[in-house]
Order: sequence, then structure tokens, then C-alpha cells
Amino acid sequence: MRHGKKSVKFGREKSHRKAMMGNLVTSLLAHEHVSTTIAKGKELKRQAEHMITFGKRGDLHSRRQVLRHIADKAVVSKLFDELAPRYSGRTGGYTRLVKIGPRRGDGAEMVIVELVDRPGAEMPGTAEASTTDEA
Repeated sequence: MRHGKKSVKFGREKSHRKAMMGNLVTSLLAHEHVSTTIAKGKELKRQAEHMITFGKRGDLHSRRQVLRHIADKAVVSKLFDELAPRYSGRTGGYTRLVKIGPRRGDGAEMVIVELVDRPGAEMPGTAEASTTDEA
């Protein structure tokens, strides 16, 4: 029975799927945004939010749980030292998906998965609103 086995298969074996998602989560936490397909983006969002929740706990067991999925210790340190305090006031919704249209080669719908409240990045509508308020 598949009780509690909620994940998309992506046409890959388990080891390949686990490695792919681990690499995507690592890239997202390292660069704070990543471009991928919609299906991968939705699964990435789910797993990245889980990692940030572990980071907010901040104990040794949570760090070891994160290290099961993320192999780069520098990214894990960034998660626990920078990202977790940034999202301490939030109870979820740490990431957003922004559709960017079809991929040129095969027409797959693409999205940008990014962390909300990341420094140096504003939503497209907020930059225009801030310039009109000053005038």
C-alpha cells in the first residue's frame, strides 16, 4: 500500500529522483532562486519548505535530518544561520513559483522557484509602485 508515499515519480528511479531533488534544493538554498519545470518546481517547493522548517528548529537532530538531503555543509550552515532567522516569523510559505513561459527546446512550461523576502529582489509590480509614491 502507498499510505503516506506522496511524491511525483518524474519517470526516474528512486536514487536518481532523490539525487535530483537534493541537488535542486541545494541550488535553491544556495542561490535563493532556481529555474525549472512546473512539475519539478512544485515538488521542489514542498521539499525546500520542509528543509527551512527543520532549519527553524535549529537543534542537532534537525541539522542531521537536513544533512540527509543536502550534502553541501556550507549550504546547511547558510540555512541554519541566515535563512532560518529570516523566516522565524513565518509559519510557512517560504517559497514562490513564478511562471516564465515555455522552454525553447521542447516547450515545457518553466517556473522560477524563489525564496520570498530575499534581499535584492522585488516583485515586478513593487518597483513601479515605489517610484510613483516618491513623486
